[in-house]
Amino acid sequence: MNEMVDAVNGIIWSPALVYLCLGVGLYFSIRTRFAQVRHFFGMIRLMLDGKSSAEGVSSFQALTMSLSGRVGTGNIAGVATAITFGGPGAVFWMWVMAFLGASTAFVESTLAQIYKENVNGQYRGGPAFYIEKGLGVRWYAWIFAVATIIACGVLMPGVQSNSIAAGIQNSFGVDPAVTGAVLVILLGLIIFGGVKRIAKFAEIVVPFMALGYILVACVIVALNIEQLPGVVALILRSAFGMESAFGAVLGLAVQWGVKRGVYSNEAGQGTGPHPSAAAEVSHPAKQGLVQAFSVYVDTLFVCSATAFMVLITGAYNVVGPAKEALHTGLRGIEAGPGYTQQAVESVLPGFGAAFVAIALFFFAFTTIVAYYYIAETNVAYINRKLHRPWMIFLLKVLILGATLYGCVRTATVAWALGDIGVGLMAWLNIVAILILQKPALKALRDYEAQKRQGLDPQFVPGPLGIPNAVFWEKRAAGEPTEIDTTGTLAQPVPQPRGGE
Repeated sequence: MNEMVDAVNGIIWSPALVYLCLGVGLYFSIRTRFAQVRHFFGMIRLMLDGKSSAEGVSSFQALTMSLSGRVGTGNIAGVATAITFGGPGAVFWMWVMAFLGASTAFVESTLAQIYKENVNGQYRGGPAFYIEKGLGVRWYAWIFAVATIIACGVLMPGVQSNSIAAGIQNSFGVDPAVTGAVLVILLGLIIFGGVKRIAKFAEIVVPFMALGYILVACVIVALNIEQLPGVVALILRSAFGMESAFGAVLGLAVQWGVKRGVYSNEAGQGTGPHPSAAAEVSHPAKQGLVQAFSVYVDTLFVCSATAFMVLITGAYNVVGPAKEALHTGLRGIEAGPGYTQQAVESVLPGFGAAFVAIALFFFAFTTIVAYYYIAETNVAYINRKLHRPWMIFLLKVLILGATLYGCVRTATVAWALGDIGVGLMAWLNIVAILILQKPALKALRDYEAQKRQGLDPQFVPGPLGIPNAVFWEKRAAGEPTEIDTTGTLAQPVPQPRGGE
């Protein structure tokens, strides 16, 4: 089983996908004229603008829903894994992936807004929707939807729950099966409450957990501030093969940095567009820019916090291509949350292990919730044609089972299955947005043109030559936008307030 999973993983995560992620990020950065830099302060303003409506969530709620998926075990365990197999230089390539990936996140999230739908009173959208509407290739859209349901509903939740169980067992000695049972109960309470409960949960928990984690990292770095220049130099030297100790893993530094960068910030993976489409905004580019900022928060802030804690305290190991030890800072600890726990514990004895376990719980649990929402959105896409209400209930059962199973299986298998899920979605989505990039670029130019005129940008797709943006066409014409897949609507649906 393990050999088969590793073989499939090796095919999906070949060097081709690694360099495709980097290349696409660079390409979209150039095509958008580095919008992730030019609009940096605008991203922050847009993040706080707007309100929710009966159909959609606010920009900030959509951001936190997205961050709940992005900020997960990859920010703690994933960074440790990247350093173990790619050396300290992998951190630099995670930064590169975040900077370039912000433009990719803008394109895919803007497309999600352009081609979103109002399905039974809730905004829904994502790659399956824009592949069908923008490319006109329904079979490809269905493949993405099915792959995403399998990835987010079955393969990827186990990575998060496995890390939670390992962290709690290391800190408090709780049996993983008990942790799994508690997770299933808590997760059930959230996912059976619908998208509004998910949005409210993310809005409260995500900012609190991210700021708390970064604050502790700043304390640890401050207490070891004299080592910071050396750590930064180590990262840069290792990234370009100038550190002799880690020269054997130069190629792996790029591979693991990009791989874990994509897993963590999800730029190009196709997960971010789902919560992006749920936002109530007056122009698609607004939420595209907000989602670009979420990549910065995830990698440049949270992942960097983990990396600096681990490297500045020396609490890490590095192994070469033949599994030979290149650096041993910890003995008997598997690559994962144990690195970060030891790093914090070495500076703040009696506090570190427990703090990381609790942080990991919130990070990973919110990610599982986000995975459910993403999978549910793709079930909703399929149900527009099949009308099978039981599919949502089946999805809930599957993700609860995957969460429980992930707690009791090995971390190696959990990460391998998760990587397969991420890789499948990335291949399908990146090809789609490369073909379907023009509407997003037109939307950006339109947004910038209206801003130069001092206007609050409003989106009307017809004059821009963007076809099949049915939701926005109906909205501009003052027509009802809702698609009823239940047959129960009796009255027209009130329209969302413009400009929010």
